Amino acid sequence: MGIELNSHGFAKTDNLSPVSTSRKGIYVCGTFQEPKDIPASVMEASAAASSATMALAADRWSRTKTKELPPESDFTGQKPRIGVWVCNCGINIGGIADVPAVRDYAATLPYVVHVEDKLFTCSQDSQDHMKQIIREHQLNRVIVAACSPRTHEPLFQETIRDAGLNKYLFEMANIRDQNTWVHMKDPDKATQKAKDLVRMAVAKAALIEPLHQVSLDIKKSLLVVGGGVAGMEAALGAASQGVEVHLVEKTGELGGIARHLNTTWQGENIKEYLETLVAGTKAHESIRLYLDAEVDSFTGSMGNFITTVKGSSGKTTIEHGAVILATGGNEYKPREYLYGEHPNVLSHLDMDAALREGDHRVDKAKAVVFIQCVGSRNNDRPYCSKVCCTHSLKSAIALKTLDKRKRVYVVYRDVRSYGFREDLYQKARSLGVLFIRYDLEKMPEIRVDANKQLELTVIDHVLQMPATIHPDLVVLASAVVPGDNKTLFEKFKVPTNSDGFLVEAHAKLRPVDFASDGLFVAGLAHYPKPLEESIAQARAAVARAMTILSRESLMVGGVVAEVAPEKCAVCLTCVRTCPYHIPYICEDGYAKIEPSECHGCGACVAECPGKAIRLNHFTDQQIMAKTDALFQEA
Repeated sequence: MGIELNSHGFAKTDNLSPVSTSRKGIYVCGTFQEPKDIPASVMEASAAASSATMALAADRWSRTKTKELPPESDFTGQKPRIGVWVCNCGINIGGIADVPAVRDYAATLPYVVHVEDKLFTCSQDSQDHMKQIIREHQLNRVIVAACSPRTHEPLFQETIRDAGLNKYLFEMANIRDQNTWVHMKDPDKATQKAKDLVRMAVAKAALIEPLHQVSLDIKKSLLVVGGGVAGMEAALGAASQGVEVHLVEKTGELGGIARHLNTTWQGENIKEYLETLVAGTKAHESIRLYLDAEVDSFTGSMGNFITTVKGSSGKTTIEHGAVILATGGNEYKPREYLYGEHPNVLSHLDMDAALREGDHRVDKAKAVVFIQCVGSRNNDRPYCSKVCCTHSLKSAIALKTLDKRKRVYVVYRDVRSYGFREDLYQKARSLGVLFIRYDLEKMPEIRVDANKQLELTVIDHVLQMPATIHPDLVVLASAVVPGDNKTLFEKFKVPTNSDGFLVEAHAKLRPVDFASDGLFVAGLAHYPKPLEESIAQARAAVARAMTILSRESLMVGGVVAEVAPEKCAVCLTCVRTCPYHIPYICEDGYAKIEPSECHGCGACVAECPGKAIRLNHFTDQQIMAKTDALFQEA
């Protein structure tokens, strides 16, 4: 393919274009780019897709074929005819439970007219076979006993729809995650539980009904909150694909924390990159900037959001189809080690500024100490800030490069120079940078001696003796902390963890999505990360947003709550209960729930004292039938 590899044999990439290979038009993601875990691989896969579609935006849909679906079969008045497929899932299920026994038991249940077991029910040949059986046996309900509905229910719903069944005439029994993975040391009980789960699924399936969705037009514009690198990369990525972008930044300038950085760990100039990025953002005709502005209100649902932005010129109402939150983070301002009390105790960003501006203290310094994990990996902030070790190594090498006679020390708990950053650690060692380890029980101590000079004492972990250093400069590897955006996040109803960072819907399966559809996250607001990861995540968020914005309309409804007006007492219980604030009292005097906005969580259904609300596909009758089946003898 003619792409360049790095010294380790992986695809060579630039930190400022992290998924692009050396050959234009060829992109890379996953562990061929660098050793990494699943969330990063999945996120980069979306980033690579976004980078590719940016170049192909003008030709979107030009070679796409519209799938023709057969008309849905009408089974009104007919008895249920249920087909049950039991999956081995390789050894995940079949290695524990007796799958043939579960299959044979399913054949004895009411309304079941066809049963099978498959090695992998989700495989393409199994899907084709399933369609054939549905037609041959005139099945009007389908049950698959396999893995998680979260990952595979949409696949099976699509399969039965291809065979002429309404997609909601499908039920799934999770006999892997909720059974064989839990009871792997007790095969007999796992088999019995699998039978119970299948019996419950059959009981509910006999009562499920076809549901229908309606088409809703999509607002083809994107709201990006945050004007740092992640926010601007997201804005440009979407704008280059023909989407109108509204970029909101609460300060008066773009750039965020990157304005205070010098280079990436590979040495690329961040200032030049940032200037180009800012200029491109300001010049793009599809990007509207809102500086010194904040989000005042937010409402709506995926594809049809309405946001009010408040700025110096007043309030502006924006209609948009998706949101990317890229509100950034900050450097923790230490209260430790005399920071703020002595002029020669600096943070990482202070040190970057000193190197950038040719500060005389850097030139004159004969001894420099870097102290790691300041404000992180402790009781207040138990997380690792991820970038600190790399930053210290890079700065230490820069000092040694200026003058190899400088004595440079890194006082650390653990050196986390992950991936290719290990090269920096080896280079620092070869240049003579000294590493001294400490632990929480024996923290380094700094004081000002009689000569008004800094004196640092740390217990050498090898000699088990105190080592005293008189540094001219002390650089603290401060934690990365989230910005003060609690009120903003509450407006979007997005969750944060105990440290204040945003929480994605699923770390592995949906690493840039929120649980609320149409909202996405990128950058330091998510968790501490290096610049290249923020760039990749911004592009990944664009790819996810474009799965919505590239379409003309959206199918909504289906599994949603419905109000029976004649039963509604207008008690406001549903209005107060709904976590998404969807129910409202309409002009006709009863509670109303818009199908396009309902998330189908069922909270209002459970709380309604008059039983005036039902949740489609999870009605009382269906749930009670499933519950009753649980207590029947197998």
